[in-house]
Amino acid sequence: MKRSSSFQEMTRRSFLNSATTTLGGLVVLPNLISRRAQAAPSERMGIGVIGMGGRGMRVMESFLQQPDTQVRAVCDVYAEKRLAAKAKVDEFYGNQDCTAHIDFLEILARPDIDSVLIATGDNWHSGVSLMAARAGKDIYCEKPMSVALTESRAVADIMPRLGRIFQCGTQRRSIANFRFAVHLARSGKLGQLKELHAEEAPGMKEIYSTVLPEEPLPPREVFDWDRWLGPSPWRPYNHEYPTRGFWSAHVDWSGASITEWGSHTVDLCQWANNTDHTGPTEFWKEADRWIGQYKDGVKVILRNGLRFGSCPVRFEGEEGWVETGDSGEIEAYPKSLLGNKGFEGGYPPENHVRAFLDCVLTREQPVSTAEVAHRSISVCHVANICKRLGRPIKWDPDTETCIGDDEANRLLSRAYRAPWYL
Repeated sequence: MKRSSSFQEMTRRSFLNSATTTLGGLVVLPNLISRRAQAAPSERMGIGVIGMGGRGMRVMESFLQQPDTQVRAVCDVYAEKRLAAKAKVDEFYGNQDCTAHIDFLEILARPDIDSVLIATGDNWHSGVSLMAARAGKDIYCEKPMSVALTESRAVADIMPRLGRIFQCGTQRRSIANFRFAVHLARSGKLGQLKELHAEEAPGMKEIYSTVLPEEPLPPREVFDWDRWLGPSPWRPYNHEYPTRGFWSAHVDWSGASITEWGSHTVDLCQWANNTDHTGPTEFWKEADRWIGQYKDGVKVILRNGLRFGSCPVRFEGEEGWVETGDSGEIEAYPKSLLGNKGFEGGYPPENHVRAFLDCVLTREQPVSTAEVAHRSISVCHVANICKRLGRPIKWDPDTETCIGDDEANRLLSRAYRAPWYL
């Protein structure tokens, strides 16, 4: 796929000559960005945005703020959302150049689109990522990476094979208080790790498979039901299905509370435990918690009740502990571990987006690769299987199979509706 001239000019040497490193270890390219900011919009990195809900609009804004990118196309199955997104882009650039699409395949076919932001519902994350990679695009994809384990495995396998850069939107890996907590765990300052606590999202504890009565189908120009369904099983339209309160807890489109926040919190636990490329070997329920135990005895505990805002985590070792969340607050024992550290709250994606773009330019691998994101969401998927079957699961993270359990193994994948495929 043809790249813009300024993209092609980037070399390893020019990166090393212009790069500096921030306190958090995130790379920025001041000289390169300054040069590219002076380039014509047609010579900047072309960005296409697929999925224009609240999260898509928020992360797109971070792409708009980067001086070396140009958002050239937006896509959503809802007319209202795609037109609002186009209006936002046009207002930012002061022109009418951004195109609005119903079908994401039109964006993937464009040679002036170098990278895509995928912010659809969970149902489409893996499928669009695979098609984008085959179309020669680099990918920033929102979490969770998949609805079924085999989907994200396919994404993780294809990225290195096709030489694509993939960054999962697990942006807490690029936020200072979480990075500091992970550092305490990885550096041994907590002693030998014993328990890793990962908050699951409140409010959608159950996974449903409800079928709703058929309603009249809106015109495709207003809402494209077939594209919204994508690879999931066909069913007659009902206006409640596409609402977040419904699909985010439905088995065909999501993994409910465990994948909603666990895609972030388990991901941080995996990182803290130096297990980014493996996973627990046993899963079971204990009271109202879902436990995964690694072969060395360390436990990851999916639970509720941690503090400090959304997506909090707690890492406990033999000599200390640390707990933090989206509020930016952080506590540790002993308190001396914190020194004079203070952090702002919130979970902005700006640093994570910038890190992705730097990796697109240098072809270095980002902190949230497809393999890393697949391994963390796999923990969530197996925990969900344990939950759905109501019994313990023995897991082989090397073969990615449930040991001696055919029923559990069948839940690792889902059939794709034609014409879509992995």
